[in-house]
Amino acid sequence: MDNKLQATIDIGSMSCIMLIAAFESTQGEEGQDPRQVLVPKLQKVKICKLGEDIYEHGRISEKKIEELVAVMTSFRMDLHALGADIKAVAMTEAMRRAENQDEVIDAVEKALWFRPRIISGEEEGKLTYRSVKEWHGEGIVTIDIGGGSTELSNGETTFSIPVGALKMFKAMGPIPGPEYKKFVKETFKEVSFKGMTKKPVYLIGGTGTALAMVFLNKQQFDYKAIEGLEMSIADLDAVTTRISNLSKELRAMLPGLENGRSDVIICGLFWLKSLLEKLRVETFRISTAGIRFGLLYPPEPEPEAKPKAKKIPPWLKKKEENSAEEGATDAE
Repeated sequence: MDNKLQATIDIGSMSCIMLIAAFESTQGEEGQDPRQVLVPKLQKVKICKLGEDIYEHGRISEKKIEELVAVMTSFRMDLHALGADIKAVAMTEAMRRAENQDEVIDAVEKALWFRPRIISGEEEGKLTYRSVKEWHGEGIVTIDIGGGSTELSNGETTFSIPVGALKMFKAMGPIPGPEYKKFVKETFKEVSFKGMTKKPVYLIGGTGTALAMVFLNKQQFDYKAIEGLEMSIADLDAVTTRISNLSKELRAMLPGLENGRSDVIICGLFWLKSLLEKLRVETFRISTAGIRFGLLYPPEPEPEAKPKAKKIPPWLKKKEENSAEEGATDAE
């Protein structure tokens, strides 16, 4: 790892995010060696809403591809102007479901001069966890609420739920109604939160960033102010109520809710509260990290598989016990 600028791009269901960062040495605590910390230098977010096409048509439309290419071209120009090297370009839930994956991948490669890859929900969750763990340590749970899916990880268990803010908005509108309770009940039927409850929770993604900006009334994104911000469920409820009581036009004027995120934010906040209740926590923290950071860290070694205990059939076990008893008798 060196200090050269490195870049990654996250192409999600709701937005496309470019990160330019560098590894920098930081002085460790007394008695500890200096460590390399990934420091963001430039981040750009463009709302793309690829998920809209997936939920309506099952594929990415020509219009959306053109918009995506324009975003990628602008990202490439920024990268080249700053001399940053692209290390990875990841595509998530919308592209996992798109019927025309190859067409979109080819278009992005032509615009970026770098071929993207589609990552699984589990890999997405692991990368997110890694990015937060590097800044805040282990023993945590990460929640990444995207436009089309939500990933949870505690470092040992990682899973993806095909529910996101944009997907909920398409199904329920800007403010979920009575049907939401049934929706949550059905969704959680297939989900186990074993090993994740009552642990420090870090919220990742556009929903978390927008929530923090509204809560702090920050007109501009400031990762230093947002990173590690602690909020309670009561704070979440207050922000949700405040946003819900505004008209669509006024909601769009709130910090962090420009460019279409005001349409989906309430759905994302409803979903967040349901997850926090299942995790049995009263507070949570916001993190500006995400898969774009995780993609820059060297891969961690896979944990060694524990040898499985050899199962002995009852009849064989009884036979071995009898043989041992006979041997003991002969010795006497």
